[in-house]
Amino acid sequence: MGRGRQKAKQTKVARKLKYFSPETDYRALERELTSSTDDVAGDDYEDIPPATDDWDDIRSSH
Repeated sequence: MGRGRQKAKQTKVARKLKYFSPETDYRALERELTSSTDDVAGDDYEDIPPATDDWDDIRSSH
């Protein structure tokens, strides 16, 4: 007995969280998106040499 008030409070909190929509800071979003485009422009794989294909050597030796 006595769980009614606790359950009602949990329901109230859950409802607040479900329908809460904070104000969107579009300027902060724009700063974040524009700063990340500089990082994407470079190719991270340019300094890695291409892999050599040794599969033919392995198959011919068996």
